Amino acid sequence: MPRPFTPKVVTANRLLEGDAVWRTRDGDWSPDMAQAELIEDARTAELRLLEAAAEAHLVVGAYLADAARGETRPEPVHFREAFRTRGPSNYAHGKQTDMQEKT
Repeated sequence: MPRPFTPKVVTANRLLEGDAVWRTRDGDWSPDMAQAELIEDARTAELRLLEAAAEAHLVVGAYLADAARGETRPEPVHFREAFRTRGPSNYAHGKQTDMQEKT
């Protein structure tokens, strides 16, 4: 018996900046996983991954990452994805700099 499908999000890195991004329902790329499309069937997941692969001029390394349905948004399941939502571990770059400015 096949295993049930685990919900997914499509994630990649921006080609020029290297930032982690997630594909949204409308086909854009967002640095915020909360805006990612939560995909709940295998066919749609494969289609979205193919669409992402066709955008090699924008992103690199696109893949399907397991996710869970949160109360209002997709949430990471694995440590790697949780880490990617916070950006680089060096406070001088990326999302963590933005987080410091907001506090």
